[in-house]
Amino acid sequence: MFELNPEQLAVVRELKLLVLDVDGVLTDGRLFFDDSGREYKCFHARDGHGIKLLRQTGVEVAVISGRKSNSVTLRMQGLGVEHVYQGHENKRAAFADVLQRLNLQSQQVAYVGDDVLDLPIMRQVGFAVAVKDANFAVLEHAHWRTTIPGGLGAVREVCDLIMQVQGTLDGVLQSYL
Repeated sequence: MFELNPEQLAVVRELKLLVLDVDGVLTDGRLFFDDSGREYKCFHARDGHGIKLLRQTGVEVAVISGRKSNSVTLRMQGLGVEHVYQGHENKRAAFADVLQRLNLQSQQVAYVGDDVLDLPIMRQVGFAVAVKDANFAVLEHAHWRTTIPGGLGAVREVCDLIMQVQGTLDGVLQSYL
């Protein structure tokens, strides 16, 4: 189903945390504002369900975003994601905090990004993922690329990959069959 080399397979089997960027990963990267300056974001339902399924298997999920948005707060609350860091253009401090809170090493983490603000974290983690339509520099530094653009189900693809490699996908799907 997913093509990974033996080294990537070994890393993905040991993942305990998936960290996501927001704009360009959980959304398609476009920013919508009304005349009052309120920001709106569009999230894909499959990404949300993938996050819920992955969390059921014991893999934690965190969000680190350079921007602040109430939409993100509300969406992550609805998905049960407790580790939400917003307004962190320099994402290193937020990443260090979530590692400390969960008592994890960076090798136990996958990170999904789309732009150069994501590179400092992508270069630290065990499994760096770029969405299909990511910036060229992010694509160059990724261990793996989604086949779906950001905001259109790319996060679900990553969640499914992790569950497939960790052997938990069939069990999660069984409850729907």
